[in-house]
Amino acid sequence: QTTLEDMELTGLSSMEILKGPSSSLYGAGLGGTIQMIPDKGLFDNTSAGAGILFGSFGLRKYQADISLGNQTNAAAIRYTDTRRDGYRDNNETDRKTLTLASNHYLDARNNLVLIGNFIDLKAYIPSSLDEEDYLNDPASAAFTWQSSKGFEDYKRGLLGLSWNHVYRNGARQVTSLFGSLFDSYEARPFNILEEKTLATGLRSRYVSKTKAWEKDLDWTAGIEFFIDKNDFQTYENLYQDYPPGTGSVKGAQLSDLSETRYYLNVFLDGKYSLSEKVSLTLGFNLNRTNYRLTDNFHEGATDLSKDYAFQTMFSPKTGLTWQVNASNSLYATIAHGFSPPTLEETLLPDGLINTDIQPETGWSYELGGRGRLLKGTVRYSLSAYYMDVRNLLVARRTSADEFIGINAGKAGLLGMEFSIDYDLVRSEAVTLGHHSAFSWNDHTFKEFEDGDRDYSGNELPGVPDLTVHSQLYLNSRCGWYGYLTYYAAGRMPITDDNSVFSDAYQLLHLKAGYVKNVNKHWKFDIYAGVNNIFDEKYASMLQINAGSFGNNAPRYYYPGEPVNFYSGCNISYSF
Repeated sequence: QTTLEDMELTGLSSMEILKGPSSSLYGAGLGGTIQMIPDKGLFDNTSAGAGILFGSFGLRKYQADISLGNQTNAAAIRYTDTRRDGYRDNNETDRKTLTLASNHYLDARNNLVLIGNFIDLKAYIPSSLDEEDYLNDPASAAFTWQSSKGFEDYKRGLLGLSWNHVYRNGARQVTSLFGSLFDSYEARPFNILEEKTLATGLRSRYVSKTKAWEKDLDWTAGIEFFIDKNDFQTYENLYQDYPPGTGSVKGAQLSDLSETRYYLNVFLDGKYSLSEKVSLTLGFNLNRTNYRLTDNFHEGATDLSKDYAFQTMFSPKTGLTWQVNASNSLYATIAHGFSPPTLEETLLPDGLINTDIQPETGWSYELGGRGRLLKGTVRYSLSAYYMDVRNLLVARRTSADEFIGINAGKAGLLGMEFSIDYDLVRSEAVTLGHHSAFSWNDHTFKEFEDGDRDYSGNELPGVPDLTVHSQLYLNSRCGWYGYLTYYAAGRMPITDDNSVFSDAYQLLHLKAGYVKNVNKHWKFDIYAGVNNIFDEKYASMLQINAGSFGNNAPRYYYPGEPVNFYSGCNISYSF
C-alpha cells in the first residue's frame, strides 16, 4: 500500500494512470495502476537548487536538491522538510523526505537504475466529525482524538535496483530487486498500535519482438515474487487516567501478532498487428497469495496462529485497437481483475483471521477513442466502461473507530469519461490553453444482503455521480505563467442504505508566478496562489458507513479547508 499524499511530488518527472485491470504487466488490480516515474537527473548536466514555501495554517516547506550528470551517469537527490499547524485542532504535521533516483549506462547493452525514497512523518489526527460539528465547528477535532492527542509517527523507506540488459537479438531482460520498510507508532483513543513491515521482492520480464504469420508480434513475459512481514502489537491507551492535556499514555500490552504475506505473479502480454491499422492485444496475470498469521501473545489463551491462502487467480485480457488515421484511434478491451483484502480487512477485531472474506473480482468492458482534431490543436479522449464486480469489499463498523471487511455480493460500475485539451492562443509570445476532464458514474449494488438488510439496487457509497476538473493555463515567453483551476464533485451516498448523502461542491484555485533565467547559470521562480477562492464548505473525505455508538451521532465528515493562501520561491544554479 502507498499513501500517495506522503510522496514528494516535486521529485517526480511524470505520472501515468492505467485504468482498471487492463494491464497484465503490473498485476490485475480492479482499480488499476498508478506509475510514478521519478526525476533521475540529466546526463551531462550538474545543478543545485533550493526552495522555500509559506502558506496559511502555519505551512512552511524547505527544499534542497542536486542533480549530477556526465555522459553515462545521471542522478537526482532531493530533500524536503514540510511543517504545518493545520486548519483543525490536533492537526499538526511534520514531514521530512529524502529521494534519490539515478541512471547508469555501464555499456551499450547494460543499464542500471537506482531508486530510493525515505519519509519521516509525525502527524496528529483530528479524525472525522458528526454533522453538527462539521457545519458549525469544522476546525475542531473529534473529542476522543483531541483528548488523547491522537497521532501517527512513522518512518517509511523504499529501495529498488533495476538492471536492463539488451541481448544481441534485440530482446531485453529487465530485472528488479526491491524492498521497503515501515516502522509506525500510532496513538488512537481505543488503543496504541506499534507496527513494523519489511517487504522484499524480485521482478523480471523478458521483452521481445518477432514475426508471426508475417505480422509483427511484440510480447513480454515475466514473473514477480515478493514477501512482506507485518509485526503489530496493541497496548492500552491510558490517557483518561491522567490529567487533561497529557495525551496518550502507553499501558499494558493487549496483543502481539505477526502476519507474513506471500505474493506470486506470472504474466504474459502481447500485441499482434492484424493489419497496418488494426492490432490485437492478449495477456494474462496469474496470482497466488498466501497469508500466515502468528500469535506471539496468547499466554495460555486461544492461539490465533493460522495459515490461509486465497484461490489462484487467473486474470486474462484482450483488446483491439484501430488506428483510424495518423491522429486518431479507437479501442475496445475486456479484462478480468481482482483485489485482495488489505491487512485490516483480513483480521477480525479480536485478531482472528477473517476466513470468510474473499478477494473482490470482476470483468471490465471498455470502449473508447483518443487523438487530435483541427490540425492537432485539440487533443481529446473518450471512454465508456462497465465493470461487473463480485465479492465487492466494503467496511462494516464494529465500534466507533474499528471496522471489519465484508464481501458485498455483486456490484455494477457503469461510467463515462471525457477529456479535452486545446490552445485558445498560441504564438511566440504567449500560450493560453484549456484542459477539462469529466467523469459520470452510476455505481450500484446488484446483490447485497447484510443480515436482514437488503441493499440491492442502492448506489455505492463514496462515489460522486459527476466530477469535473477544468483548468485554464497561461505561459508567456517573458516568464509570466498562471493556472486557474476549477473542480466540482456531485453528491454521493455515505451509507450502504443511501439514507445519508454528502452535498455537491465546487472549488476554484488560482496560482500565478514568474520564472526567469538570469543568465546561463542562474534561474529563479517566484509564485503565489490561493485555494478555495470562494470559501466553499465541503467534505474533503468521508467516513463511509460510520456507526453511531454510545448515543453519539455518526462521524461521517472530514472538513475541507476554507480559503487559504501560499507563496514561495525556487532558485537553481547550473554548473
